[in-house]
Formats: sequence, C-alpha cells, structure tokens
Amino acid sequence: MSETSPKLRAELDGIPTYKPGRPAASGGPVAYKLSSNENPYPPLPGVMDRAIAAAGSFNRYPDLACTGLLTELAGRFGVPAAHLATGTGSVGVAQQLIQATAGPGDEVVYAWRSFEAYPIITRISGATPVEVPLTGEDVHDLDAMADAVTERTRLIFVCNPNNPTGTAVRRAELERFLDRVPGDVLVVLDEAYREFVRDPEVPDGVELYRDRPNVAVLRTFSKAYGLAGLRIGFAIAHEPVAAALRKTAVPFGVSQIAQEAAIASLRAEDELMGRVGSLVTERARVRQGLVGQGWTVPETEANFVWLRLGARTQDFAAVCEAAGVVVRPFAGEGVRVTIGEHEANDLFLRTAEAFRKEL
Repeated sequence: MSETSPKLRAELDGIPTYKPGRPAASGGPVAYKLSSNENPYPPLPGVMDRAIAAAGSFNRYPDLACTGLLTELAGRFGVPAAHLATGTGSVGVAQQLIQATAGPGDEVVYAWRSFEAYPIITRISGATPVEVPLTGEDVHDLDAMADAVTERTRLIFVCNPNNPTGTAVRRAELERFLDRVPGDVLVVLDEAYREFVRDPEVPDGVELYRDRPNVAVLRTFSKAYGLAGLRIGFAIAHEPVAAALRKTAVPFGVSQIAQEAAIASLRAEDELMGRVGSLVTERARVRQGLVGQGWTVPETEANFVWLRLGARTQDFAAVCEAAGVVVRPFAGEGVRVTIGEHEANDLFLRTAEAFRKEL
C-alpha cells in the first residue's frame, strides 16, 4: 500500500471545524438544550401534513428551481422572484455568496466575534478574512469596518442582530456605513434572527436592499419558523447577485420536504408571530432576571442572551450542564444562552444566580 496521501488544498490547513451546540445528554441529568438557538415549539399548523405528503415522493428529485417557494416568498416580501435564491440554510447561501465573489487574494470583512461560520467559509474559498473587533458594548463597529475596506475587499457580512451577542445596529448608522462602502463591494445583511427584533430603529434589510444593488439580505427558516432540521434559507438580492447564487448552488440541495414545509410555514405567520411574541416576552424576563442578579447583559434583539465570562466561561458552562441545561460556550469570551421553554429558562436563571454568588 502506498505511503502517500492525496494532495489537498493548503487553505484547509488551520481552518477550524464548525462547532454545533451540544445536545442534551440522552438519559443523563441534562434536560434542556439552550445551545443552538433552536425554536422550542413544534412545527407550525399545517407544516407537518404538507411535509409528510411531500415525503411520499422522495424517490423523486425536488424542484430544482424551488418554484412554489420562490413564488410564495416573492409575494410575502414584495420582490421579483428573480431576486430570490435558496440554499441549505442561510449559512449555505452565505457560502455561495463568497464562492460567487471572493477567491485567493480577495478579502471578506466581518465583525468579530460574530457568526463562527464566517471565517470557515471564507477560508474554504481561499479568500482572506478581515476580522474587525466589536465595540466595548459588543456591537458592530461599523466605522472601523468601513475603514477596513481595501481594493481587495469583495464582500462584507453585517450580522444583524449579531450572533452570539444579540446586539443590533440601527438604521442611521447602518445607512451611513452603506454610503461609505464602494458600490462594487457586496454587503450581506445576515438577518437570521430578524423576526425577533422589537427595536423600531433596527432596519429591515429588505427595505435597504431595494435601492442598493450591492446589498443582499440573508434569511432562514431555521430559527423563528422552527425548520432547523430541514436546512432551508434564502437570499434577497438584485438579479446579478441572485443569478450568481443560483449558479453556485448545489443542484437539488433543498429537498422537496423542506420546500413544502417552508411554504406552509409562510402561510401560518399569524401563529408564528404569536410564538415569537412569547419568546420575546421570555427573552425580556430572562435578561431582566440576569441584570437583577448583577450580570452585565447586552440588549438583545435575537432569541438568546450573551454573558461575558472571560476565563470563567468553561466553568459556567460546566455548572449549567450539571444543573440540567446546555449552553454554548466560546472559550475565554462568554456564553450564549438560547431562550427556550419557560421551565428551561427558570432552571438557567437559578443556575446563573448560584454561580454569580460565587464570583
């Protein structure tokens, strides 16, 4: 047998592996998973029936063009179908965007810390990541991000609200930033948590995209809509960008089950917004409880809260797991805690209070 191995791209050396939120331990003391920003509710009314019906024909390829879903989305957002593209979750569409814009020698700018997939998908393409630190309030430093743009910049991610801090940038500062970015640089507004936003000053990216050809908006069905396991997201962008996304998409990557479930979910938005409203109420209760315990917690517009713990991050995560809740630690920085069921949130608050008393 040969001692040599196939030659792989050098760019893959040192690329971190994406770390999903840990699941609750089966049969163990852990009862609640608050580590993946999942929706604790079951599928919306009508979704399961439509998905089951679609499953009856999964011996056939899905609709490559996602025709029914794009028609539904076009009506929902008031955009041309030609301005839409789908993918395997918003992260899949984000990777397609980088493939369409950046390669070796090019740069991709984003805040840090932000969504941990950004450096991974940037390096996979061979492009160079440019990470701009958040402000002391854990918010995007848009002025510094604009200053970081060079002639090599091809794409900028603005995660709004930001994952994992939950903070959001407001309309005036975002528009000022967009005005500074050259028109040939694509700005991607990653709005995976848009449905949870309650601050009226946080803009809807779809409205910003309409008269800015270099702005694209990412959305997902994984969070508010509760379809995380079906992997379906989409982009709204002007036709040249949307067409490039369709070229870089994995053929038949979005299953027919996912397409049908997404259509049914869009048609159940009244129920959806009721559920989201309940989670937002819980979010406020959890944050207020933490602040009352003495924690510093950024204002959050997502379905999670962020605690900066520095060197105590792993200790806190271990204590939470022992108590029965799994949170998402970022070593040396802090933990992100998803808003879950009322009982899960109560258990987390009790655990955080006990830990705080030991600090």
